[in-house]
Amino acid sequence: MRVLSLAKQMLLGSAAYVTRRDKVPIAVESFIWMKEVGVVMELSPNARKVLERRYLKKNDQGAPAETPEELFRRVADTVAQADLVYDEKTDLQKVSDEFYEAMTSLAFLPNSPTLMNAGRKLQQLSACFVLPIEDSMESIFQTVKDTALIHKSGGGTGFSFSRLRPKGDIVHSTDGKASGPISFMRVIDAATDVVVQGGKRRGANMGILRVDHPDILEFITCKEYEEALQNFNISVAVTDEFMRALEDGGEIELTNPRTKSPVRTISAEEIFDRIVEQAWKNGEPGLIFIDRINETQPTPQLGEIESTNPCGEQPLLPYESCNLGSINVGNMVVPDEKPGNLKVDWERLGKTVRTAIHFLDNVIDVNKVPLKKIDHVTRGNRKVGLGVMGFADLLVQLEIPYDSEEGLETAEAIMEFIQVQSKRASEELAEKRGSFPNIQKSIYSSPMRNATTTTVAPTGSLSIIADCSSGIEPYYALAYVRKAVDEELPVVNTYLEETARREGFHSDVLMKEIAEEGSVKNNGRVPGHIQSLFRTALEIDYPWHVRMQAAFQKYTDNAVSKTINLPHSAAREDVKGAFLLAYTLGCKGITVYRDRSRLEQVLTSGKKPRTRQHVMRGTTTKFKIGNCGNLYVTVNEDEKGVCEVFVNIGGEGCPPLSEAVGRLISLALRSGIEMNAVLKQIQGVRCIGCVSDEDTIVLSCPEAISRAVEAQLKGSGTFIPKVGPSPKPVVVCSLCKSIMHQEEGCWVCTRCGYTQCE
Repeated sequence: MRVLSLAKQMLLGSAAYVTRRDKVPIAVESFIWMKEVGVVMELSPNARKVLERRYLKKNDQGAPAETPEELFRRVADTVAQADLVYDEKTDLQKVSDEFYEAMTSLAFLPNSPTLMNAGRKLQQLSACFVLPIEDSMESIFQTVKDTALIHKSGGGTGFSFSRLRPKGDIVHSTDGKASGPISFMRVIDAATDVVVQGGKRRGANMGILRVDHPDILEFITCKEYEEALQNFNISVAVTDEFMRALEDGGEIELTNPRTKSPVRTISAEEIFDRIVEQAWKNGEPGLIFIDRINETQPTPQLGEIESTNPCGEQPLLPYESCNLGSINVGNMVVPDEKPGNLKVDWERLGKTVRTAIHFLDNVIDVNKVPLKKIDHVTRGNRKVGLGVMGFADLLVQLEIPYDSEEGLETAEAIMEFIQVQSKRASEELAEKRGSFPNIQKSIYSSPMRNATTTTVAPTGSLSIIADCSSGIEPYYALAYVRKAVDEELPVVNTYLEETARREGFHSDVLMKEIAEEGSVKNNGRVPGHIQSLFRTALEIDYPWHVRMQAAFQKYTDNAVSKTINLPHSAAREDVKGAFLLAYTLGCKGITVYRDRSRLEQVLTSGKKPRTRQHVMRGTTTKFKIGNCGNLYVTVNEDEKGVCEVFVNIGGEGCPPLSEAVGRLISLALRSGIEMNAVLKQIQGVRCIGCVSDEDTIVLSCPEAISRAVEAQLKGSGTFIPKVGPSPKPVVVCSLCKSIMHQEEGCWVCTRCGYTQCE
């Protein structure tokens, strides 16, 4: 059945449901018995690894000094303490047990700083902060200091650089010229690089510039090369005026924020095309629809919102912080009265929402933020952000394709329910504890404890702990290969494997195929309706991605974190279409990512390496290399193009090293790394010991190899990439050692699911 009108039914308390056949029990790889509340906590191996590496307390030798059970009890006991502020006779054990059960059942988890720091010396529990930057050296470097303190405590920071005077503008105090916003972004980026958050990770930043700032074109391309501003995500703050000018083919004025005077006019289309081009190239910048954010913000009398947290889902006022949490909606299903069917457990979902809002409000009272200004603003508005994870898991259990009208209806139904229930919970808290102090300057006319209650965050690490799909994203891949000591074991999506068993098409051969490909698309062993149900992110057309984000945004106070995944073959027009559709449908921002558009994401999940053929054709090129002598580079091709390189050298060079370079390049190419990524790594490398003379052709073995490969590519008519600065090394997953890629500003491993985000 369709899920039309589900939201209205569940808000009235009816048992609306969708059907699914018998559910096969999931094999649990590890358990922790929660004696105090009598529940079983399921922890996957990856969940254990993440908890041990990033969340559990450590002893002096760096070994875990608490169990996961003790971690959740530590958090529950600490957060429950806030109830004493409002009722000295409260039953703390009962409150703590309620929080503890919500977390250990993996129904609800708070953001990472709360799990890491609650009940410990640091006690900084918020993930999201926004700091102001005014147009003075004192303000800029005060912000640098404040940023370091926040990063040290485990938080991420967002900034708007729109108030800074443009590059080349006059500086009266020195009769000099201003260096512009981007130069100060580099200062904060460098400071971020040296501050490690409790020994666990580096902080993350969001950099935003208004579309009408004179330096906007430079800002759009400031991350063109991947070694630039590595600790920043960037977004352009787009105004409604700009979007109207874009639609009408008009121009906008670029205004100096110091003088408030226009410095020049520029075509809106020129700016937009530049944004589209860069987003197509490497996923940045994203867009923030800043006027829409301010139109819907709850405290307009307190000032304008200019920035968001690093992943864009939490708009905040200057010096404001917010603590987030997520409900695992994949756990919110129960058997229907009709045998073999499932339905959404609205009663449990509502109870979990109420517990989560109580928990998140308590966090504000026990939190120790790094700055008094932040504490003042945060307590004045008491913003919290409750969102979801496991949405893809929910859909497959209900047999609803992600890219379907019913999928969108389910999204709206779930989020509307959470929105309404969270507001009711906040109202109930206000009756007991009072409204947030700034309510007289807000949009609310009735008591409300929290200025906002809902946010949809990425939930990277949290979804690993909960062993569920990330946020509201579809599955990125359906399988990966886990390497054991002497064998490779296929690990396939649990719901897909149990569906295959239930419907009778399971086989070891199929599981191996899925593990190698990461997808069931066009697999003749898999029925068509199952292929539709398990479409992965890159198999879903971008309008469905955008429409799903808009469906959740409709019932979310703050914003929604969602990656608009595009295949590598996507055109610039697809990026443009996604941007325009997001604005039309009411999103507050948008991030696109075209597969393999960044060097760091040079491997795709689940792809089978190319097998070397017995006979291949190629060319051998002779080079003279500085003082090293003659070098011979053989470049071979198969039906897919260049696939291996052999290197031989004579003279005073290093034959083993040169041969090793060739072997590694061959391995990289057969493993799926694109040729332009390989060439970018070796072009421009120079050998210190080589001396140029009139007979010398190249000054290093890597340069010779790149020239030989280019010559082969020219002969086959293949595109040759431009030479750019050497990029930084690839990012490797700390759990399974696979190469990670970026989604929504988060480094993500598509093999095991590990991420550096919350």
